[in-house]
Amino acid sequence: MEFFQSQDSLTAMEWALRAVVAYFFLLIVTRVLGQRAISQLRPLDFAMALVIGNIIAHPLSDEHLGLKGSIITTVVLVVLYILSIYIILKWPWGRKIMTPEPITIVKDGEIIYKGLKRARITLDLLLEELREEKIVDVKKVALAIWEAHGKFSIFLDPKYEPLTPSTMQTGTKPFDFPKTIIKEGKLNTVELIHTKKNEEWVISKLENLYQTELKNVLLATLDSQDNLKVFLYK
Repeated sequence: MEFFQSQDSLTAMEWALRAVVAYFFLLIVTRVLGQRAISQLRPLDFAMALVIGNIIAHPLSDEHLGLKGSIITTVVLVVLYILSIYIILKWPWGRKIMTPEPITIVKDGEIIYKGLKRARITLDLLLEELREEKIVDVKKVALAIWEAHGKFSIFLDPKYEPLTPSTMQTGTKPFDFPKTIIKEGKLNTVELIHTKKNEEWVISKLENLYQTELKNVLLATLDSQDNLKVFLYK
């Protein structure tokens, strides 16, 4: 276990062992931190990711630094992170300190310049975000908020919202997610059982509808209405 300590020199095997230990340790840390820390990063999450990355990276490139100290430091930081999350969930005052409040950027079709300055974002960034949402006219926006994780929440004025079956009071079919029965030329037998079909049925459909074989199929999906969609290698 000497590769944990600082050394004047490390052998190739010790470098490899140090990297393996750090790799699996980071996987454990990521698991403990949870999905929140690897999604849209809030200030607290970003700080943790940045610090932990630096702490673990240095011993992997500098033989004079021990791995033991980095691991202990990381464990302490993870405990502090979890404690901070608990404070955020438990007490509103902690939430205000660690998670910035959302900032209103557009309201009733008008750009709030003070909001832009407070969020430290440019007009170009606002327009870019609107374009990504397929919005070309700011006047159509009822509300645009700059969230703590650095993304916009944009709400159109109701009269510009696209029509949906609900607004038109028309019936809809239940949501049906197609099952992937073939992927990269291989049959997914588990999904096929759920569709109550067999391999002979699939092969027959491929021959009759697409004049092809199983090995030539990149992707094939089947929905509850037995609609088979096939994508061939091209």
